[in-house]
Amino acid sequence: MSKIAANISRVLGEIQRATLAVDRNANDVILLAVSKGHAADAVRAAHGAGLRHFGESYLQEALPKIAQLHELAITWHFLGPVQSNKTRRIAEHFSWLHSLDRLDIAERLARQRPTGLPPLEVCLQVNIDREATKSGVDPDALEPLARAVAALPGIRLRGLMAIPHPRPDFATQREPFHRLAQLLTALRRTSPDLAGLDTLSMGMSADLRAAIAEGATIVRIGEAIFGPRAHPRQETQWTTAD
Repeated sequence: MSKIAANISRVLGEIQRATLAVDRNANDVILLAVSKGHAADAVRAAHGAGLRHFGESYLQEALPKIAQLHELAITWHFLGPVQSNKTRRIAEHFSWLHSLDRLDIAERLARQRPTGLPPLEVCLQVNIDREATKSGVDPDALEPLARAVAALPGIRLRGLMAIPHPRPDFATQREPFHRLAQLLTALRRTSPDLAGLDTLSMGMSADLRAAIAEGATIVRIGEAIFGPRAHPRQETQWTTAD
């Protein structure tokens, strides 16, 4: 068994134990392998070990990787900040977007999603701790944004995502995830257009158990699968906008 396959087995075991602890089914939690900073060969190895969902944050890295792995049955998720000059490429090459927090970006994605593809699945990123340096919609502004996004063609609002400020223990880690789950429940009650929201993208290696205890349906795991990123970097700007 390769190191990546062994790591995946270990993470899946953690998910299994976390779901059993709160009487949930492990099959209801998607393991999203965060492959940013890792080569296509690492993704190929993880795919060979059974994973199908992979997350990227840097388009200039992701697009060549997607092309190299085009023959594999992979669902690609975009996780990074979305600027207007990235929307066309995201709309064309990804199945999921987890980091939507502005209506103008949603409108661009809706216009630019190719008609031959299914709707782009999107989560609204919530700044659950109201951190000044973190992306995401403020919880108080969430409902009108959700209603507007849900009405757009070409994209499908699935739920919410958050990256809480790190906390030291299981009990305190649960608190922001609980608030995010409550926000999702409240949205479902506001109108028929939002009643079908079913996704909570929350939890990484350090707080996976807490996220699952509060209802996570997607957990985003990187280093615990692939090890330290081989070439972490910030993405440069595209020279032209779409």
